[in-house]
Amino acid sequence: MNENFYAALKSVSPYRTLLDEQAGTSLVGLFGALERGEGEQAMDQYTALFEQITAAGWDSLGDWFLERMRYGVGPFAEAAARGEESEALAKAAEHDIGVFRRIALLPCRELKNAIAACLPESWGGAVQSLPEWQSRAEFDFNSVRQFYRVNGAGMFARYRAFTWNRSRLLPVEHPDFVPEEELWGYRLQRDKVVANTRRLIEGRSVNNVLLFGDPGTGKSATVKALLGMPGFENLRLIEVHKADLGDLGELIRMLAHRPQKFILFIDDLAFDKDDLTYSVLKSVLEGGLEPRPANVAVYATSNRRNLVKQNFSDRNGDEVDNRETIQEKTSLAERFGLRIPYTALNRNQFLDMVEELAAVRGIECDREVLRAEAVKWEMRHPNRTPRVALQFLASLQK
Repeated sequence: MNENFYAALKSVSPYRTLLDEQAGTSLVGLFGALERGEGEQAMDQYTALFEQITAAGWDSLGDWFLERMRYGVGPFAEAAARGEESEALAKAAEHDIGVFRRIALLPCRELKNAIAACLPESWGGAVQSLPEWQSRAEFDFNSVRQFYRVNGAGMFARYRAFTWNRSRLLPVEHPDFVPEEELWGYRLQRDKVVANTRRLIEGRSVNNVLLFGDPGTGKSATVKALLGMPGFENLRLIEVHKADLGDLGELIRMLAHRPQKFILFIDDLAFDKDDLTYSVLKSVLEGGLEPRPANVAVYATSNRRNLVKQNFSDRNGDEVDNRETIQEKTSLAERFGLRIPYTALNRNQFLDMVEELAAVRGIECDREVLRAEAVKWEMRHPNRTPRVALQFLASLQK
């Protein structure tokens, strides 16, 4: 080996945290041992490095480098994702990535020869029997920087769905969503949601969205299905529970200036009359001193058109300005620029949906019998919705 790779690794700066990981520590330890002529230590670090990168699912050191650079967090990755890297930072990152590339292309036989040179001749067979990883590096400085600019950095580049819990953003590795082609009915409503989301992806002005109406009509499924739509690869969905709305401002500040587009998804939203948390959401939707970033929109679903519950006593109480209080409570829904109703189907629409779903699922049944049984089923179950139709068909399948 002509290059002092131990010294090169010691000069790494923006990607220093990568070398603090287990495989990175073994890599530094390997070249450090070779530099000192400690053959046994070098052999130990080599085998540890092989075990660590293969346990992570890689057959090459270059692939491990690339994965950690893409999805790790560091000063250059964050700055490049925002398009704000300084000349000095870019130059330092280019140096680090060059070091990683040269090490990734280093053939294992050269490493093993260097280890053998530090050991007695009797160790030669053991050293040469050491396993080898592939020598390749499918990255350079420009490709890594371009990845950050297109996909962002860290967990936002790796994952598409998250939950916001107690001021922590938790990734969802395998989000649960129904593909758009498996959603039934409510095409007009879904088209409005998709069109608004496409404007968000394109960087245009968008409305916050409230989907309200009967349970089982597919309101939540409509929002989740956005993750699977072609052209929406830059979209990220973050589910926020009502209990965590108080920290919504903190989350929004975290998302600003990132290249991805974010939907903050609040499912089954409703407030009790004495719950003041709705004031936080009102401020985020419209009227707060801190504006909502252009890459963030709020989508909520609710079984209620007015999101704050009222009692008859609210309207007949002894408060002098109770009318203003009622208006203040009902104004939350009006802060959503796009309010889309999902109402239950009429009987003919419901029966037509049952027929269509039965055909898709290969359920063979006389048409009149199927419709008659569906009528009996919906009379015993609330609402004529896709959910009730699917439950009916499930009862027919053996």
